[in-house]
Amino acid sequence: MTQQLLDKLKNNILVADGAMGTILYSEGLDTCPEAYNLSHPERVERIHRTYIEAGADVIQTNTYGANFEKLKAFGLEHKVKDIHQAAVKIAKKAASKDTFILGTVGGFRGVRQEELSLSAILYHTEIQVDTLIEEGVDGLLFETYYDLEELTNIIQATRNKYDIPIIAQLTASNTNYLRDGSKINDALQQVIDSGADVVGLNCHHGPHHMQQTFSHIELPEHAYLSCYPNASLLDLNNSEFKYSDNAEYFGKVAQKLINEGVRLIGGCCGTTPEHIHYIKSSIKDLTPIHNKKVVPITKQNAAAKSTTSKENLTTKVKRGATIIVELDTPKHLDTEKFFDNIQKLDDAEIDAVTLADNSLATVRISNVAAASIIKQNYNIEPLVHITCRDRNLIGLQSHLLGLSLLGVNEILTITGDPSKVGNLPGAMNVFDVNSKGLTEIAKRFNQGMNTDGDALKKKTNFNIAGAFDPNVRKLDGAIRRLEKKIDSGMDYFITQPVYSKDKIKTVYEATKHLDVPFFIGIMPITSYNNALFLHNEVPGIKLSEDILTRFEAVKDDRDKTRELSIEICKELIDTVHEYFNGLYLITPFQRADLSLELAAYSKSITSNSQEAIL
Repeated sequence: MTQQLLDKLKNNILVADGAMGTILYSEGLDTCPEAYNLSHPERVERIHRTYIEAGADVIQTNTYGANFEKLKAFGLEHKVKDIHQAAVKIAKKAASKDTFILGTVGGFRGVRQEELSLSAILYHTEIQVDTLIEEGVDGLLFETYYDLEELTNIIQATRNKYDIPIIAQLTASNTNYLRDGSKINDALQQVIDSGADVVGLNCHHGPHHMQQTFSHIELPEHAYLSCYPNASLLDLNNSEFKYSDNAEYFGKVAQKLINEGVRLIGGCCGTTPEHIHYIKSSIKDLTPIHNKKVVPITKQNAAAKSTTSKENLTTKVKRGATIIVELDTPKHLDTEKFFDNIQKLDDAEIDAVTLADNSLATVRISNVAAASIIKQNYNIEPLVHITCRDRNLIGLQSHLLGLSLLGVNEILTITGDPSKVGNLPGAMNVFDVNSKGLTEIAKRFNQGMNTDGDALKKKTNFNIAGAFDPNVRKLDGAIRRLEKKIDSGMDYFITQPVYSKDKIKTVYEATKHLDVPFFIGIMPITSYNNALFLHNEVPGIKLSEDILTRFEAVKDDRDKTRELSIEICKELIDTVHEYFNGLYLITPFQRADLSLELAAYSKSITSNSQEAIL
């Protein structure tokens, strides 16, 4: 029946089924829905039958999340083929002679950022597709794809192997744009160009917002449109997330979707056989449309205005020697010493003060609050770290908007230390995105759009720093990760502390091909015990035997220990300025006097060099 599906869509509207997982979860599912293909096939078959009895012309196999990566969370990654084979057999057993069966494949790249490479995604998807086609499905349904690149590549790879109907559905959190800023209408055309026969949207939106979206979508010349809305927006009822009981309303909006050109209509999250029944009954007298007037999208983002900002650190450090100093906010509310140190750094004309974001997963005063006070009362520029550990995608975006409103444009995006290393090891980690994902969000903000594609009405001016650890065992791997960070949009880099002149030279040789500035980290050692801690307990940092011996020799003399620390740092700074313009001084234990002395030394040698050139 493979080609019969497309033949049927030429002159007819087909009704698809609704959610499988919604029903299984309501019945007490305690694993992934796809596992039931093996453990409870009779339950899956019963749900298929109820959808067909409700009026579904098309059903999909219970394989949406049956890929290697998702099944791995349930210890079922070795059952990928078995689950797909069982799913098709169950669907065939439930189907009538007129029922079309779609083999369903879900996207890998969702709202949370995945590190899986595109080649790995294509490999795992090919196994799913091969198995579904071998078992005799009538078509393939690629659904809930947030990432356009992923979907188009999968379709192209599938089309190169098989001549089978392909239904491909993107998922958008905005009614006009995908997460990458692509217009939905344009994105669907790319999906068609990749080889899809039916294109559309599913998930995230209920019927109302889906109808709004489809009012902007043109009728394709060489494909048909599909739509599988959610039942509604999620609601919290008695501590449980539920969808609205709105099947009759769902059916009425289905009429509007048909009048927007949809030929294949079903349901996604929260929908039930009752929803499908109302769709079937409400559209039974409708016929496909062949012409429509598309509502144009207002070009709201084109009107975004850019906020003004002074010279950023990237420009400064490319132009000449630049010094930034890290100063942790306090763990308590006695901030007098902290702001006294800020004043001293300001008086010393340090280019920026970097404010960590609960580093080492230890609770400190909000660096945004500190940055706000600094912006209001001092001339020094705050460079605010943002960790992905503590905030979800909602919080991160709100955080960025707040920083922009405060005029804080210098940010460092970091994935963050896991909470188990800090003083609250039971706290939950979020990690909706990593540092690269957060950078991509900030770059979108610089274009005047949030991740939903909504206009910010002004563009942000974030200048984005990334972290670089040169103390790793294999520097080649670190450089490859660095290059990926550059691709994500990071503008300059700040390194972990370095304690070897040879290491500074090595970093220069390894990074000189990259057109981005570096601030090399220097952190004074405050005692022999501090040296032992850094050497033995901080990952990646190793001090030479000579340095350890020198600190041990003066361990009982505070003044000599300080002199030695300054002497070693000055030697390192000399080497930094041979190769780099950027110096990053990390203040240990609020000892701003150390950072100030080293900053003064750095300024003296760089100004002397400049005078010599002149």
